[in-house]
Amino acid sequence: MAAPHALLPEQLYHPCHELPPELAGSEDLDDLPLSPGQERAMGALHFGVAIAHEGYNLYVMGSPGLGKHAIVRQLLEQQPLQGEPPSDWCYVNNFRTPHKPRALRLPGGVGRPLQNAMRTLVQTLASVLPAAFESDEYRNALQGLKDRFKHEEETLINAVEAEARAARIILMRTPTGFTLAPMRDGEVIDAEAYDKLSPDEQQTIEDDSERIRQKLRHALQQAATASRNHEQQVEQLNQAVTRATVERQFVDLEAQFGHLDGVAAFLAEVKQDIIERGLELFSAAPADKLLDRQRLTPFNRYLVNLLVDNSDCQRPPLVYEDYPSYQNLLGRIEHQAQMGALHTDFTLIKGGALHRANGGYLILDARKLLTLPFAWDALKRALQGHELRIQSLEQILSLASTISLEPDPIPLSVKVVLIGDRTLYYLLTQYDPEFALLFKVQADFAEDLPRNAENTLLYARLIATQQRREQLRPLERSALARLIEQAAREIEDGQRLSLHLQGLLDLLREADYWAGQQQQARIGAEAVEQAVNARRLRADQVRERQLEGTLRGLRHVQTDGHCIAQINGLAVFQLGNHAFGHPARITASARLGDGKLIDIEREVELGGALHSKGVLILAACIGQRFGQRQPLSFSASLVFEQSYGGIDGDSASAAELCVLLSALGQLPLRQDLAITGSVDQHGRIQVIGGVNQKIEGFFELCAARGLTGQQGVIIPAGNRQHLMLRREVIEAVRDGRFHLYAIDSIDEAMSLLCDRPAGTADAEGNFPADTVNGAVQARLLAFSAARQGFAHPSPSLPDAVAGPGAD
Repeated sequence: MAAPHALLPEQLYHPCHELPPELAGSEDLDDLPLSPGQERAMGALHFGVAIAHEGYNLYVMGSPGLGKHAIVRQLLEQQPLQGEPPSDWCYVNNFRTPHKPRALRLPGGVGRPLQNAMRTLVQTLASVLPAAFESDEYRNALQGLKDRFKHEEETLINAVEAEARAARIILMRTPTGFTLAPMRDGEVIDAEAYDKLSPDEQQTIEDDSERIRQKLRHALQQAATASRNHEQQVEQLNQAVTRATVERQFVDLEAQFGHLDGVAAFLAEVKQDIIERGLELFSAAPADKLLDRQRLTPFNRYLVNLLVDNSDCQRPPLVYEDYPSYQNLLGRIEHQAQMGALHTDFTLIKGGALHRANGGYLILDARKLLTLPFAWDALKRALQGHELRIQSLEQILSLASTISLEPDPIPLSVKVVLIGDRTLYYLLTQYDPEFALLFKVQADFAEDLPRNAENTLLYARLIATQQRREQLRPLERSALARLIEQAAREIEDGQRLSLHLQGLLDLLREADYWAGQQQQARIGAEAVEQAVNARRLRADQVRERQLEGTLRGLRHVQTDGHCIAQINGLAVFQLGNHAFGHPARITASARLGDGKLIDIEREVELGGALHSKGVLILAACIGQRFGQRQPLSFSASLVFEQSYGGIDGDSASAAELCVLLSALGQLPLRQDLAITGSVDQHGRIQVIGGVNQKIEGFFELCAARGLTGQQGVIIPAGNRQHLMLRREVIEAVRDGRFHLYAIDSIDEAMSLLCDRPAGTADAEGNFPADTVNGAVQARLLAFSAARQGFAHPSPSLPDAVAGPGAD
């Protein structure tokens, strides 16, 4: 098998040639309403919004930066209002059961006027009601009642006094009541004179006094009855004045709101309560303390707590709750501290996002919702029960035994849109059986779109739309092309374009900044290139330290010469949004054994599952190729040298197979080449990710040490379509100072690394001796013979154990 040819410079980059030749810049492009390539997701969104059956809420999935929030919001904001406008919701006092406030459903736009009207009513009554009791008419009526009672009381007492006088007994008024005393000749008989009277006279006085006392007691009882009657008459007068005053204030209220369901009954209860308690309440409180927002007052009982105001709602409500906690979703009951104690009433009930979105749409971030305690269960409970109950967490968790408010539940009709990543969606589907019943529509946003002429023009329109929306400088044709090429680079595929709008928008803003620094009226390709380079420079300190450590010899990576059982693999570091490649020295050792391959990374638990899978696959590849006719009598180990962190992925399995073959066959490998790729059990090379960063990482090390014209990188042939390399790499390849090789099999890699053919087996499975596979096969045969020798001892071990190519 011949060694593969080096790739041409034209194969290392996929420039943008799809733009129409007549296009001069972004000024020639029309706006694009939505992101291209999202037809699948848009179809799902339209379906989920239109279907009215239960459980058809939406889960919008995709990675961050795709513009999901903006697209969903834009779509929902365009939805027409069907049927009646959303209702206003209020809470009012329940005069029979105060701890259970009543919910009032009002037509949209009525809640605010009703709330203002009730507040105005209280303020008005605070002035007109006391004034009614200070009028001459009321004072005259009250005085008449007082005079009538006084006359009746005096008549009763005067009758007793007259009868007592006839019996020669005087009725005297004292601070503690009335007392009786006998009289003779107009003078009160004192105790000494009374004792000198005869017994008959004393008895007569006692009899007369008892008779008068009984008369007095009866008169006082009549006076008490008259007093009670007087108080009732005064109360009736007060209520009559209050009723007349209050009813005058309710005429307009009842005419304006009395026809609404529930409002007429509420107004009647308010009117009756004010008539019964109004004089006591309004005469006792200062006018400036009637409606104090800083404290609860008795007058709150007449107010209206407007929970949801849809007065300006011309479309279905659209609410995005950024912090979907339990209380922010379902509302809360607040308390105020007064005299060291916490108090509340219905005016302190606050609505949540579900209240505001009732009758429309609620957008939530799935990850935030799931990480906030009790929020997810509360949302499901509300959607399943079709009602909103405002309950404190203390009540739900039985942490508080105090009496609290129990507001009436509010009927719920809302379409919930969860926005999150795919992992959360599949986890919820797997582990929460209620999730699939409530969120039956998934809108899956695409991560990229094919790079063809039609989509490239759409992408250019998308760039122009973002530029105008952000009020940035217009873009030249070259800048549009460079942004499109960078979009392909970001998705790591020269034949596709990234749909991550946030990254595109950020790059566009930064290019506009650099164009401004250069005092350019338009954004050119140079400004875009400068933005790309500046972004990389800002995040490049770790890469520079890695490279510096290698150049100083702290990390051992050879870029020239030959070594047995040592190879340059390629790895990618992902630090936030910044990824860079760096070479990694992989070594192997082989010895006589029982066919066991030790993955040191796995043994010390630094290797991930995918890396371990790759090692097992390459072991199977060796067994399939060399173990068909004899047992494999070797033991080997593989390791990433100077690696002190976790390693995962199978993109190093091709390098590990090559270095293991080198150790088995004692074959020197070129150190001026690095290799990346995944391998299957039959030795075929498979594509890997991060190919651009891996190539550039090895190139930077070679360039820092000095390019020799022999250095290069071996990549899977399937990764050619992903190449979007930086300009300096392409120039080095064009000048013959650096090389890239695309391979399909491990044999092609070994022929490059060993400068000898890989070799093809004959009908009996034997490889030519002067080939890579022949050398490995010979060494394995020697291992097998040596092992047999240990089983049946012989004078000496076969010389073939050393194997061809050994130093």
